[in-house]
Amino acid sequence: MRAWRSRRVVAYVLAGASLLVATGLGDPGREARAQAIPDSVSTAGGPQAVESLSGGDTLASAAEPRVTGGGGGFLHRVRNSYFGQMYDKGGIVMHPLLLSAIVGLVLIIERLWTLSRARVDTRNLMLDVVKALRKEGPDAALRVCEGRRGPIAAILHSGLLRAHRGPEAVEKAIHTAGAIEMAFLERGLLALATVSNVAPLLGFLGTVTGMISAFAAIAAAEQVSAKLVAKGIEEALITTATGLMIAVPVSAFYAYFVLAIDRFVLEMEEASAELVDELLDIEFHKSAGKG
Repeated sequence: MRAWRSRRVVAYVLAGASLLVATGLGDPGREARAQAIPDSVSTAGGPQAVESLSGGDTLASAAEPRVTGGGGGFLHRVRNSYFGQMYDKGGIVMHPLLLSAIVGLVLIIERLWTLSRARVDTRNLMLDVVKALRKEGPDAALRVCEGRRGPIAAILHSGLLRAHRGPEAVEKAIHTAGAIEMAFLERGLLALATVSNVAPLLGFLGTVTGMISAFAAIAAAEQVSAKLVAKGIEEALITTATGLMIAVPVSAFYAYFVLAIDRFVLEMEEASAELVDELLDIEFHKSAGKG
């Protein structure tokens, strides 16, 4: 059930990210050509000039009124925004960088949602479990764990299911359940670490391709000017900055998730040890009462 809910959250975020990519990766050149057509019609002064505009666009299409509000206006603003222009200037390497950013964002949102749902007041949970175990036995403690969510309640539930077999069976069941819960908590961290490592490398790759473009422009030109090589250098700097901007927050969230999981592990170990000790005390008192 938890895995299904996590997949549903990832699907929602991916759908939103796909819509964002679709709105941001259009053809800004065609938008600019469509804007230039009315001005050309008013200044060119003839149907022949109109027919030659924008790669064969007709006078009818040129004379169509532009929709400035709604979705068209939003697309236009996105394409001509600062980030849209930087994306276009960054070159082809910006596409895998954008993909890395989307993957990192999806993983961060999914892990934040999962860990927030896994968080529970361990002290109160153990007090309720121990109280139910002493008064009514393992069945009542099982009902307490079933009413709580999170990995700690799950491993306590697994241990209490083996309570009738003795403390050793309980400890073994808790160890197995703990391994399963750890795998669930750590899911996605490897991909997150991969994004934090790959994003700077992609940025450096864009740096290399941008410098290659700059030197190619120098080699092809008869006279070298700063304006000639500025495009390649700008591409190199944009991709480097983008890769670092992706890697820094992803690395920070990765460290935060690792610390949060370590805290869960410590709480699970303390809770399982307390449960085993309580079962040993109950068994000892039962044997002493019989003796």
